[in-house]
Amino acid sequence: MRQLTLDISADEPQSLDTFVVGQNQEALQYLQRLVAPASASITAPGDRFVYLWGEAGAGKSHVLQALAGITGARLIRGTRHEAGALDFSPQIGGYLIDDCDKLSADDQIAAFTLFNLIREHGGWLVTSGALPPAELTVREDLRTRLGWGLIYQLHGLSDEEKIAALTHAAQVRGLNLSSGVLPYLITHFRRDMRSLSAMLDALDRYSLETQRPITLSLLRSLLQLESDEKKP
Repeated sequence: MRQLTLDISADEPQSLDTFVVGQNQEALQYLQRLVAPASASITAPGDRFVYLWGEAGAGKSHVLQALAGITGARLIRGTRHEAGALDFSPQIGGYLIDDCDKLSADDQIAAFTLFNLIREHGGWLVTSGALPPAELTVREDLRTRLGWGLIYQLHGLSDEEKIAALTHAAQVRGLNLSSGVLPYLITHFRRDMRSLSAMLDALDRYSLETQRPITLSLLRSLLQLESDEKKP
């Protein structure tokens, strides 16, 4: 039997179309307005800065990657980015800093400078972190800048919302899932939507290769296969 390793890459392109909104409608609507071509009408300095925070898996990185894809804005990851990524450029209209709470000490200084230059010369900036600005362990001046503009908490999906989203995705693809498959999946596998969606794809492929329906037995078999692949 050919093994089906789940390919869930952090660098895989994301889109707003694949972001399950849940309780985050207000934040998403504002971000879409901010990055739209007509965003020049947003002139108040504080309205051009947005900070997103929330638990792991709430979708912060997904949203920032999606915004980078549709706007061409510069995406800067807190723990891994090229030298000079935090430098201001008049040719760049938007900046996105993911995991800004993980920036190094030198990068925090550069991010503080970037805030000031965007405010002075124009453009917009969306940042993300695990906690509200006031609770971040970063430089005080950077913490103040992060609280300058609009602050939105991104809420992760409830189990019921995840099941509803996965059920819809399965229906769109014409997949027939036995009862119990999705409740078992979200309690015995990684809980973020990207991983759950990837497992749904893997179940579809596994079902076709084994000529078996997508039942709880098939899911357990695939989860065991994935677990075995991780063993040294």
